[in-house]
Amino acid sequence: MVTLDDVDVIDAARADPVSFVRSAGDGILVIDEVQRLPELTLAIKAAVDRDRRPGRFILTGSADLGQVSGTKDSLAGRSLNLRLHPFTQGEWEGLDGAEDLVSAVAVHADEPDWFRSLRTGETRLGLANRICRGGYPPVAGMPERIREAWFASYIDALLREDATRGLRVHGVSRLRSLLTLLAANQAGELVKARLASESGVPASTVSNLLDLLSSLFIVETLPPWTPNLTTREVGRHKAYVTDSGLAASLTRLRPSQLADPLHGKLLGPLLEGFVVSELVRQSGWSATRSQLFHYRSRSAEVDLVLELDDGSVMAFEVKASATASTRMFAGLRELRDLLGHRFLAGVVLNTADHGLVHAERLYALPVQSLWAAAGD
Repeated sequence: MVTLDDVDVIDAARADPVSFVRSAGDGILVIDEVQRLPELTLAIKAAVDRDRRPGRFILTGSADLGQVSGTKDSLAGRSLNLRLHPFTQGEWEGLDGAEDLVSAVAVHADEPDWFRSLRTGETRLGLANRICRGGYPPVAGMPERIREAWFASYIDALLREDATRGLRVHGVSRLRSLLTLLAANQAGELVKARLASESGVPASTVSNLLDLLSSLFIVETLPPWTPNLTTREVGRHKAYVTDSGLAASLTRLRPSQLADPLHGKLLGPLLEGFVVSELVRQSGWSATRSQLFHYRSRSAEVDLVLELDDGSVMAFEVKASATASTRMFAGLRELRDLLGHRFLAGVVLNTADHGLVHAERLYALPVQSLWAAAGD
């Protein structure tokens, strides 16, 4: 394995890319941080065309190579792209991909007793600690203060080294302001005019900066769901910082603050982003293929709508409260009545320690069911 973070390595690759690519001979060449030298893909393409044996090159990086400027080849038809997410909570617990909430709900959608039977021992403070830890492997076992320093250092290096190629110096501060605003409005609707106004970034450049943050895998968007496919493409998206620990760090929120019931408004957005990230990561191995959306009508909103491959729909609301009140089910009820038999189940994920049945195909589950429920 070689890394283009190494000055000697990148100099050698830049000076003679063909010889560099051939250096592995018949073995496997793993190149880390390949986005630092995108033109290297031209030599890789030529090598692949000469010898089509799969798996000869493994290219990794902290940015989307397809969105990095510079002379390069897309490697279309010659490569397979895999997105590596931070750890899920199940992976932290050593469950090895056994957690699969979507499949579990799909299997038990018509079994109220299954929802009633779910019990957890998670405290509000324990959940807050999980959110602030996030999923980046290096933070495992770090004390809170060291973890905060790690996140600050990570985002500083990411913005200054990977994000700012092609940006002027003042672009760093604008990018940081934009990212902090997104974290403060975690999982909120993406209103570019408001972001421009509050960050001081010209409205004409907000879209480009959002694309840049997306190419670094630290911001993602959630499209709106409607029965009309055309409408989905033009509706307003939600945006979230992909790692909850990073979002908490950017907003300077600590577990003790989030655990305080008086600060429920602080926990709510971070909790929603946390749930979205967990479900996105689980979708990589879930036995039930689905696409994630959010829903908003004139009368109701639903945080997460999952459309399954067979056309059926499952929906989740995320609440920081330990009580599942009737009003929390309003959006789920609207979707159920709109979709009829297509609607599998609607679930309020909250901070309670047990599940409950609210009405037909409407349930509440503790957030911990994300990693406590297996897709059986």
